[in-house]
This record gives sequence, structure tokens and C-alpha cells, in this order.
Amino acid sequence: MGGSAPRRDRTTHLPVETTTFVDRRGELTEGRRLLAKARLVTLTGPGGVGKTRLATRLAAHVERAFPDGARCVHLSGLRDPALVPVAVADALSLHDNSDQPPLTTLVDQLRDRRLLLVLDNCEHLLTACAELTAALLRGSPGIRILATSRHRLALTEEHLLEVRPLPVPDPDGDLSEAGGYPALALFADRAAAVVPGFTLTPANRASVARLCHRLDGLPLAIELAAVRMRVLGIDQLLERLDDRYRLLTAGSSAVLPRHQTLRAAVDWSHELCTPQEQLVWARVSVLAGGFDLETAEAVCADGEQVMSYDVLEAVAGLVDKSVLIRDEHAGAVRYRLLDTLRHYGLDKLRRTLGAEADTLRRQRDWMLERAAAYERVWFGPGQRTIVTRLRADQDNLRTALDFSLATSGEALAGLRLAGTLWFYWYACGGTREGRYWLERALDANPEPTRDRARALWIAGLLTGCSEDVAGGRRRAEEARQLALDLGEPAEAAHAEGILGVMTLFGDDLRGALDRFESSVVRGPVHGTLPSITGLYQVGFATVLAYLGQTDRAVAVCEEARRHCEERGEEWVLSYVLRVLALTYTVKGEWRCAESYGREALRLKRAVHDVFGIALTLDLMALVAAALDAPERAAVLLGGAERVWADISSGRVASTTYTAALRGCETRVAEALGRPDYERAHRRGGALGLTEIVEYALQEQQARKRGQENRQECRPGPAAPSVCDGTRLTRREAEVARLVAEGLANQQIADRLVIARRTAEGHVERILSKLGFHNRSQIAAWVTAQTLPEQPPSPGPPSTPAQPAPTLSAER
Repeated sequence: MGGSAPRRDRTTHLPVETTTFVDRRGELTEGRRLLAKARLVTLTGPGGVGKTRLATRLAAHVERAFPDGARCVHLSGLRDPALVPVAVADALSLHDNSDQPPLTTLVDQLRDRRLLLVLDNCEHLLTACAELTAALLRGSPGIRILATSRHRLALTEEHLLEVRPLPVPDPDGDLSEAGGYPALALFADRAAAVVPGFTLTPANRASVARLCHRLDGLPLAIELAAVRMRVLGIDQLLERLDDRYRLLTAGSSAVLPRHQTLRAAVDWSHELCTPQEQLVWARVSVLAGGFDLETAEAVCADGEQVMSYDVLEAVAGLVDKSVLIRDEHAGAVRYRLLDTLRHYGLDKLRRTLGAEADTLRRQRDWMLERAAAYERVWFGPGQRTIVTRLRADQDNLRTALDFSLATSGEALAGLRLAGTLWFYWYACGGTREGRYWLERALDANPEPTRDRARALWIAGLLTGCSEDVAGGRRRAEEARQLALDLGEPAEAAHAEGILGVMTLFGDDLRGALDRFESSVVRGPVHGTLPSITGLYQVGFATVLAYLGQTDRAVAVCEEARRHCEERGEEWVLSYVLRVLALTYTVKGEWRCAESYGREALRLKRAVHDVFGIALTLDLMALVAAALDAPERAAVLLGGAERVWADISSGRVASTTYTAALRGCETRVAEALGRPDYERAHRRGGALGLTEIVEYALQEQQARKRGQENRQECRPGPAAPSVCDGTRLTRREAEVARLVAEGLANQQIADRLVIARRTAEGHVERILSKLGFHNRSQIAAWVTAQTLPEQPPSPGPPSTPAQPAPTLSAER
């Protein structure tokens, strides 16, 4: 990992601004000046003053100065200080499979990076944020940090930039240039959103200036007041506000402190809400992250004060009043509260005895219900959608787990939720956080239960992934014994499979083979998870391939592949395809290995399996070296090493795995010469994840050579290179022929009497398998085939010298 070139990723990862940014030229200039000379700049100021917006805009202005860009870590929804390094790693798309403390791993992963890290809302996690910042400043010299907090981090390296309220002109002075004041410009912009055509005029400038003056120039208070323009004129708005302030100061001439000014503005917005809206505001405040309407209904509706059908109207009303912010991405609508308004809602909720606990319990129950529903359909076609939704709900999942494990009488539900999310922890790069929650849940639930047995084998799997194979084996053994004692054969089978995987990780190939074969002899056990069964098959085939039993390995893979394709599953399938590629490297059939490797890599990119991408890039480097392409192999090795650096401190710690790889590196370096090898290796290390995957798939070369409409499959660096081991299923072959006839997806569905979405899924899988990008390529490929309508039985290719794909189908 050391010495890898920094990645030049020009894709912005900063939040998208959804409203106009009001000029803060002075603060932006000063912020840029401070970041140019200091590695830690903290924006301080009261709530509602605009620290987050300023930090985001400042980061956008300077991110081009950082080769690895700028990333923002939103901490407002995080409650557990121990998860601060995990949240930062997640925001940076880093995955920690090591057994080191998470902060140590993070510093190591960022050691060679040059990026700007924005830590937003540090005040409630001040000690943890200070520890993280100090460690990064010491150990990662290319990192600069821009923090926002109501309080300073109190580090010697810290430079402070106080974010003040927006300047406001004297309402009784000369207002001819008042339009240039940011506070008035902000009010006018937000008022125009609810009263189209509203502008500052000589007739209303004094009133707007007086209003902004009364609100101390606080941006959030001004925005909340501007929403009232929907029903009040500016003079009425000012009069109502003056009445409220006189009430708060008991008629005295005292000036309200700024925090009370904001509180008064928020109180006013709250009082203008209906009773139902007030209850919904208070209850959704437990949702630390954004939320969708289903979640709001589940959390807010108690069957007494609020019914589920009341929630939609209340949410709509809160959006209209600018209490809730509506976000839409890829057709999915979510809502969120600004941090100040969320804390206000929590304060209201806590004033009723037991209300917060009741609301958090409903939130936890809903998260558990949703996670269980996702687990039931995980082995199927919806994996990409499930991952997207769970990532969006990450802060809410953390809240549910923390409530369960910190509240008396709720620990069992926490254990159940942590175990139900096994697929999220394992498949989506969350091994570190999964281990954290599972260990806490196991400590809180020592009683012998089925949920504990399940949590133990999941903890064993995740622990083994962290290179602590012995610890993983201990957990799995404990799970197996407990499951047998409880008469839970499915959980015992899961644990037995994990023991086989741990034995493989420990380089005991014969011992792993014995375990896997005993499971085959035992046969399927009712209630086992299909994804776990698929992973056992992957492990079994891997052992067979390493032991040279390649025909058996292919047979195991083909069985697993059939199950995956029948269900439209992609994650396990990507591993099956990779093991097929591995098997063909053992057989010395390099073109077929290359084909399966590419097919696996396409799927892994689609499901964003970074760990699987790293494994497959290593394998593709071995294949490139064997195909006499040493420079390409060196680039792939460098790119793979960069991806591994995003996962943990090194590659898989298996002698079986690393021996072949080290031999490959030696051969490639000898073929190129050390200087050329290192140059090519650095070139690969400078590529981002997207670019190295495209390089491995040779997509850029294909585009340059204009092969969009010319897809004869032939050996060569720009060809799809699909060997005759890559077969379409019988149904896919039918669909491919209908595509060649010019039928659209709905017409294909009608012809085959299937759902349109099913037809679309078949077309997507055909494109993925053949490495094509459009339907015309499928049509041209089908036309070039000369095989009969009734395809022959499948079988592995007899020689590696015939790389053309076939339209044959698996029976």
C-alpha cells in the first residue's frame, strides 16, 4: 500500500445545494486564506447561523486544489463517539476489514491521500472529533480538515473562523443600497419562493430591514419568517414578530440574546403548525438521518393521537412551512429536518413523560421490520435497491441499535436487528461496524437463544474477514454448539459453513474440503439462508480449484450459478463467476478465465462490491501476465493495490492466495524490468475505482476503436472475449433471438407471457454476460450465430483457443 499514487478523482462528493447561497464573500475569502496556510480550520458560531452552508461552499471553492477532492462527513445524526472514525471511513468510501482500532486503520488508509475533509456538526461529539482530528493531522500529512461546531476543538493547530449573522442595514438609515445586504437578499429570495414576483422595493425595504434586524441577521430565523409571507404581508409579519418579542421580554427594552432570538422564531413557526403537525415534528425528530413517508408513518402513528393516514397531510404541511426539507433522488422522495429544528423537536418530545422512549421504540420496530423484509428478498433481483435504501437509512439504523442496547428491556430486539442486517454488514463493506454492534449485542444478551446463535456465527464470519481467523473460528464453534443444544439445525448448518470458510482462510485446504464435503453429504437443511448456501458453494469450489479438482469445481459453480440466475441474484453470482475464472486459471485456459473474470467484474461493479472488485483485479492481473501482457498486468496490480488500500492495510492474509500473486509480481517485474514495472504499477495506483475497473474491462479501448456496432468475438485486447463456457440460459437465448427480431421489452414479455420487468432483467443480464452496451450489438451477435434453434447440452470448453460466445442454453 505504501507509496501508492494519490487518486485523481474529479467527481464531486459534496452535498448538492438546493437553495440559493447568499453572498458571504468576506468569510469565503478568509476561509480560503486560512485553508491555504493551516491544516485545521473550524467554523464556529451559534445554531442557525449558516456554518454548514458556508463550509460546503468553501469546500467547493477549494476542492480542485486537492488531488483526492473534498468529502463531507455529516455527524449530526451520530450519537455514539466510538463510531466517529467509522462514519468518516464510510463517507470516504473506505472499508475496514482489519483487526486494528478503527482510527488507526483510518489514519493508515489516508496516509498518502491529499484531500479536504469536512467534519460537520462536531459539537455533540467534541472529544471524539478532537481525537480523530489530532490523529489525522499527525499521521496523514496530506489531509486538511474544515470543521463546523458551536465550540472549538481546542487543538493547538486549530485556526478559528467565527461565522457571524448576516449584516443588516440600519432600518432608520439610508436604505438606497439596502439590496446589497445579504440578510435582505436572503429574505427576498426565500419570500419569492412562496410569493412569486416578490422583490425588494423602496416601499418595503424599511420593513424588511427592520424584520431582519429583529431577527439578528440569523439566516435560519430569516428563512422561517419568509415562509410566513404566504399568508401575511411584510408589515403584518413585522407586527406579529414585534408582539412576540414584547411578550418574551415582558415589555422591557431588553434585547434578546441571539440563541433566544432563534428560539423565538422557531417557537413562532411551531405555534403556526396544526396540533397534528406539531406532534409529527416532535416524533420525526428521533430520525437522525433523512426518512421516507413510510418511515414517518410507522414512527409517528400511535393509533391514538396520530393515525397513519394523518401523517401524509402533516408532512406536507411541514414541508410548506419549511420545517421539513424535501429531497428527491432517482425517483425516491425523502425528508429531513435541519439540525436546529430537529433538536427543537426533540426538546418538545422530551417534555411528555415516556414520549421519547415510545417513539424510539416504534422507530426501532420499524427498522427491524424493514430489515427483516429486505433479508427475506435479499437473494433475488432487488439487491441494488436494497443497498441504496439501507445506506440512506444508516443513521436511523444506528439510532435503533443504540436505543435497543442502551435501554433496559430492549436488548434482545437489538441483537435481532444486528443479526438480521448480516447481509448489509458483510456484502456492503460494513464489517467493522457490524462487528461493533454484534459484539455489543452479544454482551447484552448472554442468554442461550436462537438469536444469539445466529449472531455468533455472523460475528464469526465478520471477525474472520478481519484477518482474525482464530477469533472467527471460536465464534462459529460457539454458535454451532449452541444451535445444536437448542435444536436449531438451520443455525447449526450456517455455523458449520462458516467453520469451513474459516478453515479455508486459515490455509487448511484439506480440512476445509472435509467440512464442505460433510455438508454436501448431509444435504440441504430447511431454513438455511440461500445467500449463505451460495457462499458455502463458492468456498467449496475455491478449495476444489486450489486442490486441482477443477472439473468438480466447475460443477459446483454451475449449480450455484443456476440457482442465482433463476432468482435474478447478482452478489453471490459475482463470486461464483470469479471462482469459475480462478478454476480456468488452474486449468491453464486463460481466455476463458479472462472472460469469466470480466463477467464477474461487471457484476461486482454493478453491486458495488469493493472487496470482490479487489479480488477480481488481482485475478485479472494473473491472467494478463499469462497472456503475455506484462505491462497490463503491472497496471492491474497497481490498481488492485490501491483498491485494497481502501479496504484495509493489505491483501487477503492467506498464503494460498498470496503465493500465486507474489509469483506473478516477480514474473511481470522480470519481463518489464524493474523501472518499467514500477512505472506501470504507479499508473494503475493513480486510477480511481471506476477507471481501474474500466481498464480491466477494456471499455475505454473498445470505445476508442469504435466497436459499438461491431461485436465479432475474437481474441485481442479490445474484444469482449467471451468463451464458450459463458452460456446464456434457455430463456436468455429466447430473449436474445426476440431482441434480434427487433421486439421491444413489452413485446418480448407478451410473446413469452412474462412480466415486462422480467423481460428487462433478461436483457440486462444478456448485455452483462456478453459485455455489450446496446440491443443492436445483441442483434448483430445473434445474426452471426450458426447454431440450431435447439441448443446442445452445456459443457466446459475443450480448448482455450475458441473464444467466440455461443447462443447455446443451459438445460
